[in-house]
Amino acid sequence: MSKPLYLGEILLHWCGKCNVPVLGTKCACGSFTKTVTITPPGDIRPAFDYDIQLINFVSMQQFNAPLIDDKKVVVLNKAPYDDRMDEIIVDGVVLGSIRFELDSLKWVLLLRVEGARYLFQCKSLSDMKNWVILEHDTVKFILAGANLLAPGVIDADPNIQEKDEVVVLNPDGKVIATGRARMSGERMKERHKGVAVKVRDKDEAKEKVLLCGGQSWEDVIDANKHFMEEFIASSHKFIKNVVSSMNKPVTVSYSGGKDSLVVLQLVSECLEDFDILFADTGIEFPETVVNAKEVSELYGKPLRFISSGNAFWESANSFGPPSVEMRWCCKVCKLGPIAQIIEENYKNGCLTFIGQRKYESDTRAKSERVWKNPWVGNQVAAAPIQDWTAMHVWLYIFMRGLLYNPLYEKGFDRIGCWLCPSCSVADFYRLKETHPEFAAKLEDYLLKHARKYGLSPGWVEHGLWRWKKLPPRLQEIAKTKGISITPKSAIKSTLEFKMISGYRPCKQGGVSAEGSFDITLDLEKIKSSGMLEAVGRVAFMEGVASVFQGDNSAQIFAGGTVTARSDSEKNVREFIQSVERSIMRALRCSGCGVCVGKCPQNVIVIKNKIAVIGKECIHCGKCIDICPVVKFS
Repeated sequence: MSKPLYLGEILLHWCGKCNVPVLGTKCACGSFTKTVTITPPGDIRPAFDYDIQLINFVSMQQFNAPLIDDKKVVVLNKAPYDDRMDEIIVDGVVLGSIRFELDSLKWVLLLRVEGARYLFQCKSLSDMKNWVILEHDTVKFILAGANLLAPGVIDADPNIQEKDEVVVLNPDGKVIATGRARMSGERMKERHKGVAVKVRDKDEAKEKVLLCGGQSWEDVIDANKHFMEEFIASSHKFIKNVVSSMNKPVTVSYSGGKDSLVVLQLVSECLEDFDILFADTGIEFPETVVNAKEVSELYGKPLRFISSGNAFWESANSFGPPSVEMRWCCKVCKLGPIAQIIEENYKNGCLTFIGQRKYESDTRAKSERVWKNPWVGNQVAAAPIQDWTAMHVWLYIFMRGLLYNPLYEKGFDRIGCWLCPSCSVADFYRLKETHPEFAAKLEDYLLKHARKYGLSPGWVEHGLWRWKKLPPRLQEIAKTKGISITPKSAIKSTLEFKMISGYRPCKQGGVSAEGSFDITLDLEKIKSSGMLEAVGRVAFMEGVASVFQGDNSAQIFAGGTVTARSDSEKNVREFIQSVERSIMRALRCSGCGVCVGKCPQNVIVIKNKIAVIGKECIHCGKCIDICPVVKFS
C-alpha cells in the first residue's frame, strides 16, 4: 500500500454544534472545532449523491444495511492506495474507507469500529450479514492487538466467505473490532485452530452517540465563510501582484475541471481583459468540451480553442499505449497544440493562470507559484490556488454557483482524457457504465496490442497496461493470477526508432524524452552483448534495463519503449540517441570487429561472431559512432 504523503497542512475540523466540516479551529457560529484525524495529504472534498449511493450499495452487499441512512453532510478524503480509496467522514468521525481492489476488481467497504457501530447498533443480527461474535475472555486479547482465533468464536454468520469484510461483536452485541475473514463462517463456528479474523481496527465496547442530521452544503458554506474569504482575498492579491509585475497579455488555462474553473472565476473578479485557452486532445469527454464552450460564453471572453483530432490514435500504433512513466500522449495531443495556440495568438508570449494545487502531488507541492514554462515557449505560468484543498475549491464553486463539469456527479474525481494512464482502474470500470463506446474502443485496442506482444488478457483487465514497470503490489497480483507481463514478439521489423516531439518537465526534476522501437526488445541479448555499457552504468531486472551516466538516466522496456531524463533538452536528446544506437548495435551486430580497434581500454572482444563489451568499460562511447550499424542504418 502507498505511504501517507504530507503535502501541506491538514485542515479538516468539525463543529459538533453545527455538525459540519470546518477548515479551521473555530466555526462561524463561535464554537471551537475538533480536529478530524485523516490520512495525508488530506485533499478533502464533498461526497456527491453518486458517492453516497455507491457507499450504501457496497454496504448493503456486505452487511445488508446502508452505512449512511440519514440526510447528513458527508466528506471524502482521498487516501494513498494502489488504486482509488476514499475515507468516509460523517459526524466528524472516519467511519471507514471505500476502495477499489485490483485483485477482485470490486469496490470494498472497510469499516472502522465507528462505522461498524453506525451499522450494527440497535440492529438485529438476523437482519445483518458478515458478523462474528467472540467470547468475553477473548476481548482483552483483541484489544491488546491480537487477531481473532477460531477457538474464541461463539457464533458467526454462516454465509461469511474467506476474505470477506466482517464486524466482530462481544456477547452483549457491542462492536469490538472490524477486519477481514481468514476462513468461512461455517469453519469459524466449528472452532478449529487458525486465525478466524485478521483484525484491522478495534476499540472498547461503547454506545455510539449519533448527532442530528438535516445539514446541507449551504450550512457548510456559512460555517466556513470567514476562512473562504481569507483564501479568496489572498488569491486575488496574488493575481493582481503577478499581473502588475509583467507586461504580458493574460490568459487562463481551462481544462474543464474544477480547479481551472475556480481560477477562471478568481481572475474574472480581478481583471477585465483576459483570454481563455482550451486544448481539445481528441480524447476528452464530450461533457468536457461542451462545458468549456458554455463556460467561455458565460464569461464572455475569447476562447482560444484547438483540437488534436485523431492524433492520439494515429500515434498509438507507433508508440503503444501510454503509461504512467511514458505519457507520450501529453506531448502529441496537448503540449504541442497549446504551444501552437500561444505562438499564433501572442507574439511576445503570455501570462497564464492555471489550476495547480499542492495537495495534488509531491511535484506540485514543490513547484513555485510562478514559473517559466519549459515546454511551451513564451509562457509564464502562475498558480493562484496553490494552497487550496479540494474542499476550498468546491465551497467556492458552491458559493459562486459556478457551472462545473457534470462528470463530477457521475463518480469521476478527476477530469482529463478518458483513457489517461494516470486514471484509476476504478475510473475505467466506471467508464464502462457512463461511456460504454469509449471503454469498448480502448479495450479493443489494448487486447489487440496484448495479442501482438504475447501479453495475457489480464494485463488489460487489471489495468497493468498503465505501467511499464509495475509497482510491487501489481507485480504480486500478476504473479498470483499468472498474468504474462513481459512482451514477446516474433514479428520481423526494420527496428525503426521513433522519438516523440516535445519535451516535458520530469517528475523527478530535469527534462525527459521518450521514444519507441516498433518491436519488442530482446533484453537478454542486449544484456549479454554489454552494448549499453558504452553509454553508462547498467542494471537489469525483469522486463526493464536502466542506464546511468552522471545526471543522465534512461530506462529501456521489453515492450520497445525508452524513456530518458537529463538536466537539459540538449543533453537528454543526445543521451537518448546514444541509448537508441547502443540498442540497435546489440540487436544487429555482425561481429565485424571495427569497434574492437576503436576501444581505448581494449575491453571489447568478439564472441560467437558478436561483439561483447566487458564490465571494465569506462563508458566513453567512442565505439558507438564508428559502428557500421549506426553509420548505415
